[in-house]
Amino acid sequence: MTMRKWVAMAMASAALVASAGTADAQFGGLVGGLVKRAGVTLPSFRKEPISTSIADARWADPGQDGFTPPTPRRDLAQLQRTPNGGFLLQAGYFGFHDQSYCLHAGTHGPGGGDGYLYAPPLGAARDAVITIVQNSVRHPEIDQHTIQALLWAILARARIENLSNEQRVAAAQLMTPKQLAGLNRSVVDMLSAGPIADNLPREVRSVLQAEADLRRMLGTPGTSYAELEQVAVLAGMAPLGAGSVEVPNGRWSHHPDGYWIRYLPSGYTNTVVEIWVPDGAPGIGKEYDPATHIAVPGNTARQRLIQSGRAYR
Repeated sequence: MTMRKWVAMAMASAALVASAGTADAQFGGLVGGLVKRAGVTLPSFRKEPISTSIADARWADPGQDGFTPPTPRRDLAQLQRTPNGGFLLQAGYFGFHDQSYCLHAGTHGPGGGDGYLYAPPLGAARDAVITIVQNSVRHPEIDQHTIQALLWAILARARIENLSNEQRVAAAQLMTPKQLAGLNRSVVDMLSAGPIADNLPREVRSVLQAEADLRRMLGTPGTSYAELEQVAVLAGMAPLGAGSVEVPNGRWSHHPDGYWIRYLPSGYTNTVVEIWVPDGAPGIGKEYDPATHIAVPGNTARQRLIQSGRAYR
């Protein structure tokens, strides 16, 4: 294999793992060595579509562990809705069983007592993902599976013309024309096997393989949702991922808008969100927009879950 081809392969892989946190140093040495030997300069790598990680979950409040608000829990759906599909907060203790969506294909779903923390959506596809989830509230006729498949397509950098007719129609309803045009750009099929991938951390290889498989499957007519799910959601016991942080189930996050929130997922498809707004708190009158909330697991081998304003049924 020529050095030019090796460098092209390395760059393709690096574009996917450039934001992989603890894997950066390990992988960067490999890529840097290949590029230095080739006598070329590394380009600026494109950010991951969604790069939110445990390092971005800076609002955990361990001091509230075991705390239950001293007032009866009310249904969040009783509050005034916002144009974004969110809720205008009042003082009190609220709960909402929502439809949630996986934003980390090739990892394990919730379970094992692992807790989740608040972090905002970050990454190159942040605006598109938020828009899809916000607009889903205005389109209850679009099935949750269709929305999840569309989000997986964005994470996998699939071309929109390769998607099923159902997914293309949903994309046109849920995204702006500019965002749709972004999905039509050509993308390099990232390396998921071979000598470079063999030197990556196991969890990074898993994500690379899942995204490559999703791109192929999304472009294959007749692929069922169950087949996509089998690739995106790993079965079996989740290992402890690199860079994991011990987070007990039910830990509260103190949102910067002035309220407390916690996430209790039951699988990746649905999450019970609880919000506590004490009397006189700055959060009174603020909007809780679920589409701007990613529940990040303490165990990095599990899935990030974006929340939505659609009730789970």
